[in-house]
Amino acid sequence: MEKRESIVVGAAVALVLYTLSLSLLGPAVSTILSNRTISNAGNVKTIGVGVYWDQALTNPVSSINWGTIEPGSNVIRTVFIRNEGNAPATLSMAASNWNPSDASSYMTLSWDYGGQSLTMNEVVEVDFTLSVSGSVTGITSFSFDITIAANG
Repeated sequence: MEKRESIVVGAAVALVLYTLSLSLLGPAVSTILSNRTISNAGNVKTIGVGVYWDQALTNPVSSINWGTIEPGSNVIRTVFIRNEGNAPATLSMAASNWNPSDASSYMTLSWDYGGQSLTMNEVVEVDFTLSVSGSVTGITSFSFDITIAANG
């Protein structure tokens, strides 16, 4: 009878310790498990411009792989954009076709282009920044299109 009681007491103590450890470690484990990484590859469409990876304009950009992005972070990709039209122009940029569609609620694409007019064949270095909200949920991969146009 004593052996059975000591087993029951031991099991009860183990259960209490297990419950206590879960209540103490639960928030920390929850924080660790709530971080997600997000993969992406995006397409670049151009109208009247050329977009290149290098200043020598030998390596055209057709898509941008943003890699794995941690929630709450920014990723920057640098490109070189050339006015390939036959007149001075300013550039415009738009992100579209987000997949999943709610990705645009958690992600923002911006660039540091200053709005200056580019003469024919003029090249400008531009940084694209993809910002991902720290509160992103339910998205493990995404894609979108970037359209860059020369206007003028």
